[in-house]
Amino acid sequence: MTETRLPLAAAHAGDTRVIVAVSAAHFVSHYFILALPPVFEMVRADFQVTYTELGFALIVFNIACAVCQTPAGVLVDRIGARRVLVFGLVAGAVALAASGLVGSFWLFVLLFGLGGLGSAVYHPADYAALSNRVAAERIGRAYSIHTFAGMLGGAVAPPVMLFLQSQIGWRGAFVASALPGLALAAYLSTVGRDLLPVEPRTQAPRGAAAAKSGGSVRLLTSPVILINFVFFALFAVFQLGLQTYSAVALAAAHDLPIAAASLAMTAYLLLSAVGVLLGGLPVGHVSPALLTVLAMLVVAACTVTLGIANLGTAGAVLLLGMAGLAGGMSMPARDMIVRAVTPPGAFGKVFGFVTTGFNLAGVAGPVMFGLLMDHGHPGGVFLVVAAACLLSIATVAVGRKPIAPA
Repeated sequence: MTETRLPLAAAHAGDTRVIVAVSAAHFVSHYFILALPPVFEMVRADFQVTYTELGFALIVFNIACAVCQTPAGVLVDRIGARRVLVFGLVAGAVALAASGLVGSFWLFVLLFGLGGLGSAVYHPADYAALSNRVAAERIGRAYSIHTFAGMLGGAVAPPVMLFLQSQIGWRGAFVASALPGLALAAYLSTVGRDLLPVEPRTQAPRGAAAAKSGGSVRLLTSPVILINFVFFALFAVFQLGLQTYSAVALAAAHDLPIAAASLAMTAYLLLSAVGVLLGGLPVGHVSPALLTVLAMLVVAACTVTLGIANLGTAGAVLLLGMAGLAGGMSMPARDMIVRAVTPPGAFGKVFGFVTTGFNLAGVAGPVMFGLLMDHGHPGGVFLVVAAACLLSIATVAVGRKPIAPA
């Protein structure tokens, strides 16, 4: 293994620039993902389609993202994160702008497929760039800032899209929202070229990782990587259940007013963001596995209680807030666990593969939670979340043996 030694101040400044650039890309990616929902009604009325038909745009987006994410990770490891990241930014921006200009609904849907292709690059490219370019003692903080930036992009999208729509219509809002993505792509292609060179700061000897793992397929189907894939899928089930269904489940299970239930969900979302930033502080000093296990136990305890007991508005706000804080704090540790088992030179493909577990949960989760709600078991939403957290603890316990690079 070769490593380029930099003066401490220069290395720290270089790490900061990389973190800012990659986090900006993650911010843009989440903004793009949530550009459509705030103007759903305006788009539907313009194209004169049903809600179900308009939903095809999101389905095509997610399918394209899921199918292309692992191949994008393989490409990241071969040609470098910056080139793939620039492609993703350009593809997402072009797809968003063009979808605001076309008159054909099915072309609109097809363009969302292009947007999904662009979105597929972010997890493998971002995590590979951070893992390869940021010093080990700062990588936990880097992961937390990166995750927080994505959450912030998703939070900013609804008010900005609604404001732009009120001024220039939904089509103009799509075109205007694409511009920051193009600007960031231009920056990374020119001024930012030195931030993410093809050769990482720390790299295994050429061919060593591939020789040991037997190639990408063998690496991605190794038990430790598959276990981490399952972990990400379970983690996504817990997030999806609380982010999407907690308010309606609280209202139905405990007869809380929808405003009170929504307040509890807001507490969850806000404290999740706070937890992500806080979670980057201890990961360099405390075992990421221990942090993750403790966080999942807290989430499981809170959600089991919500599933079986009516503690009123104050109790719901407190418990969902605690679950959000604990879950948020576990995210940097979650990413550190994957980094620890990944051989050098394979961060793109591994992170691209394991984060596809998010897409798997995005397909299965709504069906599972929807059936619970439809069949009169709203408390079951919280019990399923708790079960996913407890199962994830088992994957952390057995999925920690690193794959040797040579």
